[in-house]
Amino acid sequence: MMIAWACNDWGALDRDALYDILALRERVFVVEQKCAYQECDGADRDALHLSGKRDGTLVAYARIFGPGIKHEGAAIGRVIVSAEARGGLGRTLMNEAMAQVRAHFGPVPIYVQAQAHLERFYASLGFVREGDTYDEDGIPHVDMTRPA
Repeated sequence: MMIAWACNDWGALDRDALYDILALRERVFVVEQKCAYQECDGADRDALHLSGKRDGTLVAYARIFGPGIKHEGAAIGRVIVSAEARGGLGRTLMNEAMAQVRAHFGPVPIYVQAQAHLERFYASLGFVREGDTYDEDGIPHVDMTRPA
């Protein structure tokens, strides 16, 4: 099935879209991953919000920051695919997110703060590990950058 992609800044999100985004992030990052943390971190106003819908339901999402906001280059975070849509959509989501970075900011390095178990996935997309594994909210993470 086709995914309908939309990439919006904060001001262009209507309350239904924002609710769907926050509900999906909470369902996966807080409930599914059993990780109690402040999901609404105050950074959403500075981000582009990439949403992928299938049959009108949000199934994929990523948050994109321009250069200099979260990292020297652009940054992609809160990368998420709903449980019922997993099985290849993560790669499509990341390719769309990287295309949005290029469209909005040009050829810049892209940073991700990856859960360590996804390091090979991000490496397959051209990201290179930087530094040691560290704990972020009880989950092992690694910093990775994709050169411009």
